[in-house]
Amino acid sequence: MNESLADMRSAHAPGRAASRCRRPWRALLGAAAALAITAAPPAAAGLSHAEAVTLARQQSPALRALQASVDGSTVAQPAAAALPDPRLLVGVDNIPVDGPDRYSLTRDPGTMQRIGVMQEMPNRAKRDARLQLAQARTERDRLQLAAAELVVRREALRAWVAVHYAQQRLAWLDRLQHENALLQQTLPPRIAAGQAPAADLTMARQEALAIADRHDEGARDLAKARAALRRLIGVRADEPLAGEPPALAVDAAAVRARLHEHTELAPYGAMLAMGQAEIGESESETRGDWAWEVVYARRPNYDDMVSFQLSFDLPLRQSERQAPQIAARRKELERVDAEREDTTRRHAEEVEMQLAELQALDAQAARLRAQGLPLADQRVALTLASYQAGRSELAAVLAARSSLLELRLRALALDAERSDLQVRLNTLIAEQTP
Repeated sequence: MNESLADMRSAHAPGRAASRCRRPWRALLGAAAALAITAAPPAAAGLSHAEAVTLARQQSPALRALQASVDGSTVAQPAAAALPDPRLLVGVDNIPVDGPDRYSLTRDPGTMQRIGVMQEMPNRAKRDARLQLAQARTERDRLQLAAAELVVRREALRAWVAVHYAQQRLAWLDRLQHENALLQQTLPPRIAAGQAPAADLTMARQEALAIADRHDEGARDLAKARAALRRLIGVRADEPLAGEPPALAVDAAAVRARLHEHTELAPYGAMLAMGQAEIGESESETRGDWAWEVVYARRPNYDDMVSFQLSFDLPLRQSERQAPQIAARRKELERVDAEREDTTRRHAEEVEMQLAELQALDAQAARLRAQGLPLADQRVALTLASYQAGRSELAAVLAARSSLLELRLRALALDAERSDLQVRLNTLIAEQTP
């Protein structure tokens, strides 16, 4: 490009042949045709999408919080089926409050100092239900952690892809700015030689302003994409990216067939198990619990004594206490089941919409590359050659080049949308996550 620029400057030196004035336009034609070639920057060390995913998983505070919940519910499982702590009983019976021995703990023969132990014994069904509830809660927390981890990985991939394509768009705008600057350098000698009207330089400068606006928009989009990636992985989001976006094939039939395995649906199975365990715990209340008690009594003037006692719950008002609780638990179970069904339908709708969108994007991208871009390239070459020969105006060249730029940016936008949808459709189920 530097050699072409030197040719443009030397072509208009005094004493040169008139044919040399056409050399800048040959260089400009080659620069405009370069828009048809996909930019391929040299490989360099940087942040790959796999590293971004790993960093996001390591640094996510949401995952740390959910992991703490899993650890906590796992540690608490043994306590769910354990017996309640025993109670220590300490007291004094038969303290006189009248007569000469009133308030004495030793002179009256009927006064006893008591110490004992009491143990409550929940029925076996209640203890089993509590253990099942604790196990189901641990499983729910584990599945929620898996779902959250998948979301973090998905968002890290999407953010990386967004930065990649934002950089690609900005690179094309940088190239167009360079070509516009090259054009403005070649126009003054042509205008001085009477080969171009003075208005051409004004049009080139107006194009430069329009390109600058688009460049600012591209820089804004890149900064926003970097900010989204930085939220997930920290300061490494500012590093150059390495590699291309992940190539993820989407099998529509397989996605539909495995929709019931959607990671966000998995916790509902554990939530239903929790509901069943809560119903079992409520039903166990109809059987009642019992307790035993052993007491040692000390009497100063008589022999010491030991007492043993059993006590039982009498669930006599089940219609007022246990039955309403059981009914409420059953309704809660119905709510969870209905919520699962609603979530399943919503995800089915989202998947169908995404598959339809991806199919349309694939068709548009293929048509654009097979027909749209080659035609735009041809238009730029023809209008530029016609202008060089003096048969058309610069406005036609600028319009053709602007159209090519829009198509090239459209192609990048289609690729970005397709990559984003491919990531989303391949991260519905944990096993499919790249």
